[in-house]
Amino acid sequence: MGGALMAGSWLMGCSLLESSPNQAYAPAAEQHQTSRNLARLAAQPPTHHGDTVRFVLVGDTQRFYDETADFVASVNQQPRIDFVTIAGDISDFGLGREMHWVHRRLQKLRVPYLTVIGNHDELGNGRAAYQAHFGPLNYSFVYQGTRFICLDTNGREYGFNGRVPDLDWLEQQLADTAGIARTVILCHVPPNDADFDPKLVQPYTQLLGRHPKVTLHLGAHIHRFTAGQPFHDGLTYLTAYNLRKRRYHILTLWGQRYFRLETVSYAKVR
Repeated sequence: MGGALMAGSWLMGCSLLESSPNQAYAPAAEQHQTSRNLARLAAQPPTHHGDTVRFVLVGDTQRFYDETADFVASVNQQPRIDFVTIAGDISDFGLGREMHWVHRRLQKLRVPYLTVIGNHDELGNGRAAYQAHFGPLNYSFVYQGTRFICLDTNGREYGFNGRVPDLDWLEQQLADTAGIARTVILCHVPPNDADFDPKLVQPYTQLLGRHPKVTLHLGAHIHRFTAGQPFHDGLTYLTAYNLRKRRYHILTLWGQRYFRLETVSYAKVR
């Protein structure tokens, strides 16, 4: 009988153990964070009247756990923020455990947070772990008249197979302009980086250029802030700091093409 009790206890314990650091498992309470945060965003009252949207942009949380906790404390002091965007590389090694540790800190934000997958998130079983923790690799949502298109642009992680980013899916999102004042693209690898599929740079940028409601292209990956119009088509491309820099941006959008960019530096608090 004692042996049966021991076996039962061992089997119960197995459900709490990880079989491998590469497993894609996410606890039920941490699954589908994208849909959960979109539901939070839909339920909360807008911080501004009209079509104004104000949100935070940062990239590459990776292993910067203390910096992430301090980032949360800083953002929570900012007035009238609608949501936070993390432009990829939540993890460094594509481990579900890393995503769990970052989520545990980001869930203390007063506002919803939304992510895109980065190239580091796709290492090993990272793609499956990301889908388990956050959800689809490509998704879009509308908030205050702005369509945010969030997509996987990590072409190198697919062997530059000509299918990432998914241009067919992107074109469908861009074509749906009913009630839309402007469109913002959020991704990790920008198209002027060597990790973007070279075969798709021209069709991708030309597709965006054909849609005048595309106002901003937001990315990360290179760990520093850049701003410019590298394809000379009138579309502004921004890349964000990584969290190690202890800086993030607040973007305010209004009208058809107006935006204001603020840079916030925050100190170490522990």
